Amino acid sequence: MSRFIKDTYVNREYSWLLFNERVLEEAETEKNPLLERCKFLSIVKSNLDEFFMVRVGSLFNDAYLRPKITENKTGLTPAEQLDGIYKVVRKATKRVSAAGKAVFQRLKEEGLRFLNLHEKKVKKLHKNFGLYFEHNILPLLNPIVLDNKHPLIHLENLNMYVFLHLEYDGKKFFGILPVPTRCDRLIAVEGKKQTALATCEDLTYHYADMVFNKFKVLNKALIRITRNAEIDIEIYSVDYEAEYDFSNLMKGKVESRVNLPPVRLELSGGDEDVKAFLCKNLGIKPHQCFDVTNFFDYKFFFGLDKFLDPDRAARLKYPPFKGRNAILNGQSTADGSTDKGQVNDNEQLAEKGESYQVSAVNFQPNVIDIVKQRDLFLSYPYDSMDPYIDLLDQAASDPRVAAVKITIYRLDKQSRIVEALRRASRNGKDVTVLIELMARFDEENNLHFSSVLKEAGCTIVYGVGNYKVHTKITLIVLKENDQIGYVTHLGTGNYNEGTSKIYTDLNVITADGEIGEDAAEFFRNMAMGDVKARYANLLVAPTTLKEGLLAKIREQIALAKEGKPCGIVCKMNSLTDADFIKEFIKASQAGVKVRLIVRGICCLLPGVPGKTENITVKSIVGRFLEHSRIYAFGAGFEDVYISSADLMTRNTSRRVEIATPVKDGDIRKRIARYLEVQLADKEKAAYLTREGKYVREAGEGKSSQQYFVDNVI
Repeated sequence: MSRFIKDTYVNREYSWLLFNERVLEEAETEKNPLLERCKFLSIVKSNLDEFFMVRVGSLFNDAYLRPKITENKTGLTPAEQLDGIYKVVRKATKRVSAAGKAVFQRLKEEGLRFLNLHEKKVKKLHKNFGLYFEHNILPLLNPIVLDNKHPLIHLENLNMYVFLHLEYDGKKFFGILPVPTRCDRLIAVEGKKQTALATCEDLTYHYADMVFNKFKVLNKALIRITRNAEIDIEIYSVDYEAEYDFSNLMKGKVESRVNLPPVRLELSGGDEDVKAFLCKNLGIKPHQCFDVTNFFDYKFFFGLDKFLDPDRAARLKYPPFKGRNAILNGQSTADGSTDKGQVNDNEQLAEKGESYQVSAVNFQPNVIDIVKQRDLFLSYPYDSMDPYIDLLDQAASDPRVAAVKITIYRLDKQSRIVEALRRASRNGKDVTVLIELMARFDEENNLHFSSVLKEAGCTIVYGVGNYKVHTKITLIVLKENDQIGYVTHLGTGNYNEGTSKIYTDLNVITADGEIGEDAAEFFRNMAMGDVKARYANLLVAPTTLKEGLLAKIREQIALAKEGKPCGIVCKMNSLTDADFIKEFIKASQAGVKVRLIVRGICCLLPGVPGKTENITVKSIVGRFLEHSRIYAFGAGFEDVYISSADLMTRNTSRRVEIATPVKDGDIRKRIARYLEVQLADKEKAAYLTREGKYVREAGEGKSSQQYFVDNVI
């Protein structure tokens, strides 16, 4: 929409919606295996749910508190942005429905027939569905007829309900039937040639007439509301006493989400009386209502394997892939050769494909010793996270280790990292964990782990003032012969074993003394709440990261004006910070070739004559979620930084983030090669045009992600 584009800028929310369209394209393309298309469709819906809860919720907050404030790129007020968002999403909803219809048709061809009972009238179902409803769903139901003694119940965020228009003895009523959350989502009835599948909510909808058997059902709808989930927490140092436990406040704030107002109502079926009643009682306006023809979400797609024989399920998915162990397999150099370093003795075992655990009987590589010889580079998911976890496991019992310090933002629910930290503390190591309780939608998980680690004797720090601690850094302090040494891990992604298998992230583990001293000072400063410190090597937000990276851009501008080789390649999830956008525009005007790989939101419009014609923006959406942040400067990639930070104002000014220089020359070459392969991707990449649209570039070849699966960089 033209209102979302102005000069060289694209509105943030609109850009995000364009990103979700690119994910939808992966669900639509028949080149992808069918079950993978199903997963992409589920991700599209899940993304949109979070978008409404967080971004739309935030705009509603602004519209209420600061209605005249304008967005700093396109000058739109919160109300104007909301109006545009609802119109764009309405169109997108139809496209999602069409994609769902195509996927369901293909599933039917593979022997799985989905019954969409809330879309069409079905006179008769297989008796097994009725028996399942009677024995497994009916006992969990709590029907309510609304009147002056039974008002509308609180509708939970993203829960489903059957809402009915009823008549009894000439009087009309409304009834509501919550869909139980503690029953199987998918129910199957096997036939000779096909398996029929129905969802729990559809069976509840279908048999609701039986539940309200004393009433005449005039109409009914399956409904779901989305509530604002954006909670702001600000704790100033003058507002709390030393004994106050921030975790108690967080528990209350997380619980308060259930009472935040709705921002979207989805309906499948129902008449105008049903819609009018719900709008009035929920405070929802008609333009916030969406008619859904398939399902409200597709989370059940992730469990389809169990309804297919293993061979067929395997054929409908990507080939299995397991990340390589960078220590067992050695580290590949930029020219394609392999540097086995300290692990030559294990070469034969690795070539036989024996697992790390098996080979460890005869050979136990010590990660600390290896890193003291050379920096270790890990590229998830193509490299396994095992070497990092082995590092923590070994540190827990290594007599040389005096202390372990780590920042945590998101963790796997079954975290081996937490177990390693607990063992280290019990073994007498000084373990400090800076855990961010305000990690959106992971607050409860982090509250749990903070308690577990605290019980194990770890020192727990809950963030720093009003700044989220989003950086990913681990410091292991060594003491040998009265000498202090360091092993430091710095990465672009979370310490989460699960996401390390599906998110692309870069990691460097180094024994560099200068990096280690910076890391030690960083943890001391965080313990004292000091976010204004400067460091010799590390660029740390909110103080030096932004100014440091902007200075690197200006260096390239100066080189261009002198006629010297120059260049900028940056990879990130989102680009919204106006200061960086302005500097990229200046670089383009000076003749610097700026190549940006931005997976999601990009508020910079490339290709505008006289302003951004030297800038290209491409987005890669594929099997893995592109998550690494890389900032490279110079025609030969002379300066390379990896970071936990996107170029967003929230990252550069309102969070604690780190960008670390990659000192090892071989690792810089490998990262440069990594970027070059992504820049050449024509399979999964789309380019942003000056009109604000993303287009595919014609070409052949593997996607960059498949290239990295097949080749060690």
